[in-house]
Amino acid sequence: MSVTQNTFIRLAATAIMAASFGATSAMAQDEGVASDPLGVLSTGEVLGEDMGDGSYIGNTHGDWELICVEIADEPDPCQMYQLLRDAEGNATAEVTLFPLPPGQEAAAGATILTPLETLLTAQLVMQIDDGQAKIYPFTFCAAIGCVARVGFTADEIDAFRRGAAATWTVVPVAAPDQQVDLTMSLIGFTAAFEELLAQLD
Repeated sequence: MSVTQNTFIRLAATAIMAASFGATSAMAQDEGVASDPLGVLSTGEVLGEDMGDGSYIGNTHGDWELICVEIADEPDPCQMYQLLRDAEGNATAEVTLFPLPPGQEAAAGATILTPLETLLTAQLVMQIDDGQAKIYPFTFCAAIGCVARVGFTADEIDAFRRGAAATWTVVPVAAPDQQVDLTMSLIGFTAAFEELLAQLD
C-alpha cells in the first residue's frame, strides 16, 4: 500500500535535487564561474532537533517522540508522535496523540495520517493487544494523505498504558479484499503521556 507513497516521495526528492543543481549550474554559467554546487548550496546545520517552522523534536520516550512548537512567552505545546510501518518496513502512516483537559468524554485526542490510496469506506480499525477492536471514520483527505481525528476515553488511555502494542488496520483502494496491519508500539507511552499531562497543569 505504501509503494505509491514512497515512490512519490523519492520522485519529489529527485525533482527537488535536480532543480537545485540545475539552478546552481545556470547561476554559475551566468557569473562565468565553474559549476560548483557545494559552493552555493547549504550543507545544513547540526542542530539535530530543529524541524523548521518553529517545530522541533523534544524528549523521546521509548518508541514515542514529542513534537513541539515554539510559542513566544508561553510553554511550547507538544504532541506524541510515532511513524507506523507495514510488515515490509515501509513507512505507511503517522500518529500524533495528545491529552485533553479533564471533564470531557475524551481523555486524549489523536490524528492518524494514512496514504491517499486508503479505502475510506472501510474506515480505520484499532485494537489494543488482544482487546476488542474499535472502528473510526476518516475526517478528510488532503494532498499529504487521509486524516482521521479520533478521541480516546480514559479507559482506552489506561489500556494504552498497560498494553504492549496497538494495531491500526487500513484497507487499500487497489485491493479492497486485503488489510494492512500497522503496529503502534506502546513502549514509552506512559512516560510520554505523563509529560504532556504536566503541561496541562
